[in-house]
Amino acid sequence: MAKGLLLVAFDFSNAHEDEFHDWYDLEHIPERQRVPGFGLCERWIGVANPKQAIATYDLANLGVLKTPPYLAIAHDNLSVWSKRVTAMCTRLIRFDGKQTLPGETDSPPGAGGLLVNAMNVAPDHDAEFNEWYDHEHIPALAAVPGVLSARRFKDPTGTHRYLALYHLKTPEVTLGADWKNAAGTPWTDRLRPHFQNHLRILARRYIRAG
Repeated sequence: MAKGLLLVAFDFSNAHEDEFHDWYDLEHIPERQRVPGFGLCERWIGVANPKQAIATYDLANLGVLKTPPYLAIAHDNLSVWSKRVTAMCTRLIRFDGKQTLPGETDSPPGAGGLLVNAMNVAPDHDAEFNEWYDHEHIPALAAVPGVLSARRFKDPTGTHRYLALYHLKTPEVTLGADWKNAAGTPWTDRLRPHFQNHLRILARRYIRAG
């Protein structure tokens, strides 16, 4: 069964910053780390907007999100603290996706940066979009120095159907000439106008203060 990913991003501008981080670090992440089938659980902070926070959770498969241990702490069963904090935040995306490329690869531990690219695509360009992503875009970006992994995921029921996730040595990898040359091809330029609901967040690893 294919690997899965749970990714959640918030804008926590209206929350109390200390409480937001305490909630994530002391309750929310540890709860999920104890659920069988959860793998690496990591947090990230936006580079352009440090009030944007991303959490990424590797899953053995998407079925983990339907198991009793997860359902006991999720959705209607969120803790009082979770409900209080998330009510003050704006959720940018929740993505429950199945890994489509490349196979069974997990997130590499210790990355310093993360790039999230989530989007939909005009239906009449769906086949070409996937051909481009799988055979040009992901292979080219995966070969850029400083890219630790480049993976794709699909969520047929969420707000964003497709998500590409890039673990980076540092966020600055995406600012170099090698990245720009790999990303800026004629095929990319031809498809870009057909992207819909595009969400792009460049982030650095979250490090707890103190």
